[in-house]
Amino acid sequence: MKSVPLKAYARRSTRRAGAATLRRTGRIPAVIYGRQTQSQNLEVIADELSELMHAAASENLLLDLTIEGDARAQRLALLQEVQHHPVGQHVLHVDFHEVAENEKVTIMVPVETTGEALGVKTGGGVLEHVMFRLRARALPRDLPETLLLDVTGLDVGKAIHIGDIKPPEGVEILGERALTVVSCALPRAEVEATPAVEAEVAAGDVEMIKEKKEDGTEAEAKPGAKPAAKAAPKAGEKAAPEKAAEKPAEKKPADKKK
Repeated sequence: MKSVPLKAYARRSTRRAGAATLRRTGRIPAVIYGRQTQSQNLEVIADELSELMHAAASENLLLDLTIEGDARAQRLALLQEVQHHPVGQHVLHVDFHEVAENEKVTIMVPVETTGEALGVKTGGGVLEHVMFRLRARALPRDLPETLLLDVTGLDVGKAIHIGDIKPPEGVEILGERALTVVSCALPRAEVEATPAVEAEVAAGDVEMIKEKKEDGTEAEAKPGAKPAAKAAPKAGEKAAPEKAAEKPAEKKPADKKK
């Protein structure tokens, strides 16, 4: 990671009201700390910091920090944490972590993809980005700003795991090797709710329909089968008249009392 210069100033007021006043003047409150140095309150010019952040690929910045009035000419520091306003997203506060040139440090590095996955292009798949940041360990100037993964050859059902990533020289990717970072899968089909069709005959109570054979005997039909249609009358034979429906017996008028 290439270092960029930034000028900072010692901050005297540490109260909340003082921080609000400082922001109105176009400066941002900051703090620098390290393993071998005491923490120190600073302030930086908002426009200068915003310009550096917009030019970088991520918020991981390695800074050659010059502090006005400090005995040391420059201090190598990482932009450790940036606090944004929840609505306006402008920077409210920054933390600098002072590091040594020959000491390895660990940071969270954003993961980005390049190329169009084979499974997306020809197999109708969807690229699923599972892990967006990974822990990387290296010397300060060897740290990557981002980790770029080529997904061109990724087919449906395949994935890139932490152990599959080849980091830049001098960089170690930390984490369980079997964890999935990016995968290609078929889109999840929406399961349509199908209304249950009620069975005409309850299970375990199957109605057996009997059919008459030509010789007059009865044969059992398969469960659920429809009864056979009546045979058509042969030539010269009259169709058997259908049995008339029985009329209900008429009630005789009751005898009048004499």
